[in-house]
Amino acid sequence: MATITKKELVDSIANATGENRVAVKTVVQAFLDSVIVELGKGNRLEFRDFGVFEVRSRKARKAHNPKTSAPVSVPPRKTVKFKVGRLMKEAMGNPDTAPGEPNA
Repeated sequence: MATITKKELVDSIANATGENRVAVKTVVQAFLDSVIVELGKGNRLEFRDFGVFEVRSRKARKAHNPKTSAPVSVPPRKTVKFKVGRLMKEAMGNPDTAPGEPNA
């Protein structure tokens, strides 16, 4: 399994669409910035068939320092949860199938 960077993703989209790499990079960055802003506001982002991003609150809890075994208080915090959509779920079941293609 490989790690794909934003640069590689931009290059892939630019090649697939025939668009200028700089224009694609601008759009991808604007999209990512918008996701961050909306999640920062506490909004839920739903992309049909892809998935849903939503902000969840974690309660305060007690933990321990593994080095000293001393108890540590962990404050409450917000985190982002992602729920996989239908097309991604299908692609995970069959990695050779591109999204939107029927499973063979």
